[in-house]
Amino acid sequence: MELLAAPLMGTPVWMWAAFAGLVVILLAFDLGVLHRNHREIGVRESLLMSAGYLALGLGFGGWVWSQLGDQSGLEYVTGFLIEKSLALDNVFVIATIFAAFAVPAAYQHRVLFWGVLGVIVLRGVMIGLGAALVSSFEWVLWIFAAFLIVMGAKMFVAKATPSDPRENPVYRWFAARVRLTDGLREERFFVREPDATGRRVLWATPLFAALVMVELADVVFAVDSVPAIFAITTDPYIVYTSNIFAILGLRALYFALAAIVSRFAYLKKALALLLVFIGGKVFVAAAMGWEKFPAHISLAVTGALLAGGVAYSIWRTRGVSPRPA
Repeated sequence: MELLAAPLMGTPVWMWAAFAGLVVILLAFDLGVLHRNHREIGVRESLLMSAGYLALGLGFGGWVWSQLGDQSGLEYVTGFLIEKSLALDNVFVIATIFAAFAVPAAYQHRVLFWGVLGVIVLRGVMIGLGAALVSSFEWVLWIFAAFLIVMGAKMFVAKATPSDPRENPVYRWFAARVRLTDGLREERFFVREPDATGRRVLWATPLFAALVMVELADVVFAVDSVPAIFAITTDPYIVYTSNIFAILGLRALYFALAAIVSRFAYLKKALALLLVFIGGKVFVAAAMGWEKFPAHISLAVTGALLAGGVAYSIWRTRGVSPRPA
């Protein structure tokens, strides 16, 4: 009992164990029950799963609120909304990756599932490093804040220019060093087939290449999202749990959003303004002599910007037929 009550990065071990257990149960239920067979996921199922994950994420926030207090609860909900919104930008990139590697809809869930497992580990490493830096050098938070302002400004003026992921330098390096089959081999990531000499050797399939690119895309997006959540709170427990719950739900929502992503064309502008606000509030809090920027104001501004971005996007694209990404 003493071990479970001992603090781990400022939070009792039993709270970390409860979170880890819930994530394992969700993933096991998803893969072992809901999607034991490879099939295409429809929009209705996608929306129902997304609603379930959203309810679980917010419900977990209510539990954090009850265990750690009002401030932590508000910070979790704010971080969850921000990470969820920033992760939406991943949808278009993932859809482009699936199109480039000709991944059928029936196999996309498999790639996304294993992609989420990779994200859980990668985000844990990045957040752990970020927490260590912030706790040792408080001025790192100022660098994060300035970075967010610059990235937000660049995102606001940038134009969407989709590119072929196979032209990415990382993919070219990967393809030059890994044997790739000339097409998919059903849902398998690796197969044993003859090479040019007739020896049966291990080959990677385009499905595995798509998984590598999905993981790379998350690393790129984490460069924005991890500093953003640290500008909200430096509590590693809230940072990590809000990140993971936001990503878990996005995988389910992908199958509905990929078909109508063009209807949210102006949401990126709202996300850009949100990054500028998140970075700017660190400097405002310092200028005002506050220990922390008020959490309820952060939550209110976050909700207003996101709701405004969605509403404006839907209004500007009214009458336009949704087109797949």
